[in-house]
Amino acid sequence: MRLEAITWERLTDALAERLVAMPAKDGSPWLRVALDGAPAASPGDLAGRLAEALRVRGRAVHEAGTFGFLRPASLRLEYGREDPDAFHDEWFDRQALWREVFQPLDPGGTGRVLPDLWDPVADRATRSGYVELPHGGILLLHGPLLLGHWFPFDLSVHLKLSPAALARRTPDGERWTLPAFARYEAETQPEEVADIVVRADDPRRPAWNGTL
Repeated sequence: MRLEAITWERLTDALAERLVAMPAKDGSPWLRVALDGAPAASPGDLAGRLAEALRVRGRAVHEAGTFGFLRPASLRLEYGREDPDAFHDEWFDRQALWREVFQPLDPGGTGRVLPDLWDPVADRATRSGYVELPHGGILLLHGPLLLGHWFPFDLSVHLKLSPAALARRTPDGERWTLPAFARYEAETQPEEVADIVVRADDPRRPAWNGTL
């Protein structure tokens, strides 16, 4: 895959311009965007920059992070606190994402989405209220392991880190997740699945496979 150097500012503007010009693939009045990447790649930071760029362009935005949709500790930690296969398969409540985030944004949906579901610290429901995303609004869902689940994304962006960069930028207490990301690369192949790939090994010098 050929990648070209770009700044985060130009990347954000290019993504925003593409989104304001594109329709949903299924005719929905909302767009659904994946910002996929390991925590070390900071997909939430890109989501925040992109949300601001879209709001400047007059579009309503709802940001959601997958760590707000964790499963209860009794389920995600069934095989221990540091099981990489459980992290890959069991940690994130993908059924809840379907039910509370994607289905309301289907054609004919209500637009009422749940910002988050589970507080991992208190290990209980957050009891957050629903948020209504108006027609023309854009969902930015950010977090790890987002691709390969048939989520109806209209645009998917994968923040790619080499194994060395991922290991270097992952805190010691989270390095047990590294085999989960290796498995994700091997089984899901996000670099092949995503519409846009951004290499972020050097956070000061990203590169991407898109065009301006």
